[in-house]
Amino acid sequence: MAEYRDSHAKSFADYDRPSVAVDVAVLTYRAGAIAALVVEHEKLGGRALPGTFLHSGERLADAAERALQDKAGLSGTSFRQLAMFDDPDRDDRGWVISMAHTAALPAATLPAGSILVEVGDGVVAEELLFDHADMVRLAVGDLRERCTQRVDPDGLLGEKFTMLELNEFYRAVFGLERLQKDSFRRHVIAALEPTDELVATGAGRPAELFRRGGDARLSPKAAALFAK
Repeated sequence: MAEYRDSHAKSFADYDRPSVAVDVAVLTYRAGAIAALVVEHEKLGGRALPGTFLHSGERLADAAERALQDKAGLSGTSFRQLAMFDDPDRDDRGWVISMAHTAALPAATLPAGSILVEVGDGVVAEELLFDHADMVRLAVGDLRERCTQRVDPDGLLGEKFTMLELNEFYRAVFGLERLQKDSFRRHVIAALEPTDELVATGAGRPAELFRRGGDARLSPKAAALFAK
């Protein structure tokens, strides 16, 4: 078969091509705050999301899985694509485009020694290399969208939680100072199941423990509750 030529009589090899990378924004919930998992980038002297360059003949999903395993010690992680970051100047090392991915995992499932940085209202608490802070911001947006559809869809709170703990989780996800307790309860209670268990919460009376029920789907009206 003759070599392909376009309308300018150029072949594929005649065009400059960027290196392709994948990066994964892994979010979790710890100590009342959303946090992102980062790794030390020894060569550049800073912190970044787990990432890697795409190998010849490799799928993006396979590269993302490899990055999580090699850089963060995570295997079998469920993740999703976010967006392609293609600013020609995003990487000082050269022309690199990156497909950003995201995952959300309970803190208890992360490997010992994982480095977590707090994310407040979508903003990372410390500087990250490249445009990885923007990737985290998109990942938080993705988490918010899914949290308006289902109660804690990634199980970041664990299997059982009190109504107050769920309220605090949603405040952290959406960057809210407060959520009116009675209104919040009305919007989420139908998506929960009682466990018939109580837990001591200090000097007050014991609090009821809940778990997500069925598919834990929230009504469309719940989205208005979390809007600023």
